[in-house]
Amino acid sequence: MVTVTREQARARARSAAAAVTDPELPMLTLADLGILRDVAVEDDGTVAVWITPTYTGCPAIAEMRADVDRAVRAAGFDRVEVRTALAPAWTTDWITDEGRRKLAEHGISPPGGAPRRASGPVPLTLSPTRTVPRCPRCGTADTEELSRFGATACRSLHRCRSCLEPFEHVKEV
Repeated sequence: MVTVTREQARARARSAAAAVTDPELPMLTLADLGILRDVAVEDDGTVAVWITPTYTGCPAIAEMRADVDRAVRAAGFDRVEVRTALAPAWTTDWITDEGRRKLAEHGISPPGGAPRRASGPVPLTLSPTRTVPRCPRCGTADTEELSRFGATACRSLHRCRSCLEPFEHVKEV
């Protein structure tokens, strides 16, 4: 009989959770998006997985929770709790380089750097804070916004003025 340490069990559970794909951007895993926050094996054997939604009220969070639960159970764990961590709030800066590469590879412009704040409450910005995304096909920054909202609230629709191709852009948060 092989004895598995808690750390080995945690690594196996984390690997299973990290491989779950985002229901709205299926080319990305929850790890690519930075949504997977932590995994722990508790004293009673329960695997606790913490995920952070991309924004409060994200409709995909229920599906993510169910998919993580299913994946961790399939990895051999009977007791799984998927918990939501709201603080600190998710930011597009948590998207990995691999995630950004996959977005561009699939014709979606990855976000630039998220707006910065020193500390305290979220600053109120009354002027537009829109960035000019680069075309994921030809690389030019000569693009125009067609709609502030794309297939989901976290994406906007653009068109490249050089190659004339439409594309989505993940908004900076």
